[in-house]
Amino acid sequence: MNLRVIEGGLAGAVDVPGFKVRVPRHEDVRREADRRLRRIGYDRWRSRQIATGAPMPREIRYQAMQIEFVAERLSTLPMIPTDYHSDIYWPA
Repeated sequence: MNLRVIEGGLAGAVDVPGFKVRVPRHEDVRREADRRLRRIGYDRWRSRQIATGAPMPREIRYQAMQIEFVAERLSTLPMIPTDYHSDIYWPA
């Protein structure tokens, strides 16, 4: 049996008494923002706007802007909170 070391698995881990916590990176925040954009159907509305010229609903456009703003702000923090995916940071 051949075993090999996988690089980067625990590179961002922080020691907390009792267990290891992975430090979030800006890619993690971006993935969470993309997940929230998919949940509101932003890509579908944007594609519809491009294809038909019909405007995107204002609520979708504003919520997408808010999600992008939060993602940008969280990504630039020196220490991204470990609960970055919590609803307290993101628009409802």
